[in-house]
Amino acid sequence: MMMEEEEFEFAEDLEAILHLTPEVQLAIEQVFPSQDPLDRADFNAVEYINTLFPTEQSLANIDDVVNKIRLKIRRLDDNIRTVVRGQTNVGQDGRQALEEAQVAIGQLFGKIKDIKDKAEKSEQMVKEITRDIKQLDHAKRHLTTSITTLNHLHMLAGGVDSLEAMTRKRQYGEVANLLQGVVNVLEHFHKYMGIPQIRQLSERVKAAQSELGTQILADFEEAFPTQGSKRAGGPSNVLRDACLVANVLDPRIKQEIIKKFIRQHLSEYMVLFQENQDVAWLDKIDRRYAWIKRQLVDYEEKYGRMFPEEWCMTERIAVEFCHITRTELAKVMRTRAKEIEVKLLLFAIQRTTNFEGLLAKRFSGCTLTDWSGVKKPETPLESTNPFLEDEVGEDVSEMEEDLDRPKKHKAPDNPFHGIISKCFEPHLYVYIESQDKNLGEMIDRFVSDFRAQGPPKAGTEDGGAVLPSCADLFVYYKKCMVQCSQLSTGEPMIALTTIFQKYLREYAWKILSGNLPKTSSNSGGLTIKSLLQEKEGSEAAKFTVEELCLICSILSTAEYCLATTQQLEEKLKEKVDKTLVERINLTGEMDTFSNVISNSIQLLVQDLDAACDPALTAMSKMPWQSVEHVGDQSPYVTSVIMHIKQNVPIIRDNLASTRKYFTQFCIKFTNSFIPKFINHLFRCKPISMVGAEQLLLDTHSLKTVLLDLPSIGSQVVRKAPASYTKIVVKGMTRAEMILKVVMAPHEPAVVFVDNYIKLLADGNPETFQKTLDMKGLKRSEQSSMLELFRQRLPTPPSGADGGPSLSFSTPTPEQENSRIRKLEKLIKKRL
Repeated sequence: MMMEEEEFEFAEDLEAILHLTPEVQLAIEQVFPSQDPLDRADFNAVEYINTLFPTEQSLANIDDVVNKIRLKIRRLDDNIRTVVRGQTNVGQDGRQALEEAQVAIGQLFGKIKDIKDKAEKSEQMVKEITRDIKQLDHAKRHLTTSITTLNHLHMLAGGVDSLEAMTRKRQYGEVANLLQGVVNVLEHFHKYMGIPQIRQLSERVKAAQSELGTQILADFEEAFPTQGSKRAGGPSNVLRDACLVANVLDPRIKQEIIKKFIRQHLSEYMVLFQENQDVAWLDKIDRRYAWIKRQLVDYEEKYGRMFPEEWCMTERIAVEFCHITRTELAKVMRTRAKEIEVKLLLFAIQRTTNFEGLLAKRFSGCTLTDWSGVKKPETPLESTNPFLEDEVGEDVSEMEEDLDRPKKHKAPDNPFHGIISKCFEPHLYVYIESQDKNLGEMIDRFVSDFRAQGPPKAGTEDGGAVLPSCADLFVYYKKCMVQCSQLSTGEPMIALTTIFQKYLREYAWKILSGNLPKTSSNSGGLTIKSLLQEKEGSEAAKFTVEELCLICSILSTAEYCLATTQQLEEKLKEKVDKTLVERINLTGEMDTFSNVISNSIQLLVQDLDAACDPALTAMSKMPWQSVEHVGDQSPYVTSVIMHIKQNVPIIRDNLASTRKYFTQFCIKFTNSFIPKFINHLFRCKPISMVGAEQLLLDTHSLKTVLLDLPSIGSQVVRKAPASYTKIVVKGMTRAEMILKVVMAPHEPAVVFVDNYIKLLADGNPETFQKTLDMKGLKRSEQSSMLELFRQRLPTPPSGADGGPSLSFSTPTPEQENSRIRKLEKLIKKRL
């Protein structure tokens, strides 16, 4: 018993020793892969024995299995013994190798120390060798600097002496070159200004510069005195050299010379064109520009070589002339504002812009930022708007024929644009008021011409065409916009836009809406008997053919105005200053033209709708209970078709250029006619079975006509738009379903109610009662039917609004056409 306990404890200890972690076990499997079950970490002896002896019969060879296992154990013992013996010498070999490595490291350390000592000795030796060389190098550098400085000092001292002597003798040609050299040499001595001698030389240079500036200004004052009309001196080589010296002096000297010369050169202009002189008024503005042209030519001949080319004196004279002219013109126009007329103002602006264009061709505008602060305007992006196709080639004004055309240049590309003409901007209200007056007269002329000529004649090219006055209006708008944009792109453009808006609305009201035919309440006095007995083609629509053409013409004109007004708005936004773009808005005017289009379409719909009313009234008054047999389509159907064939081709031909609005007309008419037809259908009561069949045949005939409505009477048959076809099929199918319900027997009641709900998909009790009235049921029968109808209605889905209408799947048009064909065959058999 004790032996068994000891063996059990030994087995537990052995298992605890041999238990490996999963990481170690995975590493062993990767190094020594094995498929032997004995090598698995989760080895189970019982399962292994059961694998060796699965049955009792297999126990017969147990001795062989035990012998194999014992043999395997002996082999494992031999392998373990061999490995253990092999490891006994490993420790000794490792200790020996470690000792050898330590000895080698010691030897290597000694060698490295010897090398370091030798390197330090070599570095010390190099420092001793190069110490003298560095001293010689520093001495050389200092000596070179000293020699250079002494040379500069000698040059500076000699240059200052020469500069003072040349200044006294006015030898400006030599001074110009010498002064620049002295200034350059003096820059090398900025760090030596603490030395008294250097500071003294610097002060002498500054004194010489100051003396030169004063002396040169005095020379120019003597040569070109400010007072007096005669010039004492004039161009000379001394002054030309003095200008070269001024380039080296303080920039203020150069600016003073330029200002004095320009002031003296334009002094005559200030006298000749004083505010109180007759030549100063706008009608003689050409003389101002002729005078400056002569002066510029005179300057080029006499003084062109006196001033350096980079001074751009010719351009500066022209720019200063422009500033003076702008100021003087503004002053004289404020004084005589009441005398400014449109023709005179436009004449002055045109001559001024021509002169500005001439300056742009002659000069680059490089002096504008230096003197006037005027920046070159940015070139706008190239326009893709088709409203103005060729702005450059257009006439920019409606002036008298004797006025010259302005130069063909674009203002934004001209750096001189507005340098003078800007003074006219405060007075452009005169131009705006003139355009207001002209446009008012133009609208009045359009009205009188329309009354005199009358509406467009049917069957002519003018029938349904855009009114000529519309094109005239926008052509005038285009000219005004181009002209105003050349005068100003600021507030005047906003004022002109307001004028445009005013007369766009007046054109819409007086020319378009004001000439739409008025509807009449007279129904024509037709009776049911006369309607049923009259022959085809004897009826007339409410509007005459000429009136229909006029409505179509107004509709086409309104569409043209709508599209062109949108383009006008885009072009105005391109022309006006960027800061004012938000104030350009023609949406209200575009809405006005859209309303004209809607009213025109509504008039066409009302006319055709009213023409069909007597026929529908006749339908509701016919004795459908006494109809004995089904024949051809009823007379009221013939009457409706006749009116459609009379009106629709005229409207379609006159709206050929606006096809989308003809489609809108067809859709609106269908949306108006079909509900009205169904309402009149409910008034047909009571209806017999034969009467319902006749009405069903009539309904199918109307449905066919309505489907062909867009192309009726046309040689070219076009497929109707899908949106229109959907409306016709949906509406007329409902009418057919109503008649089918009326034709169905009302007994048993449950079947009749279910059939009604299935066919009509309408949960409104009023509609159901109208259907019962058409069948001619008594009130007592209707009450029970209505109660049953309410009970049989399907429960609406959760979240529905609980309204009376329900959604059901309606038969497809193909199914309905098949049923109609069956009904027609039935009718033919009866006939």
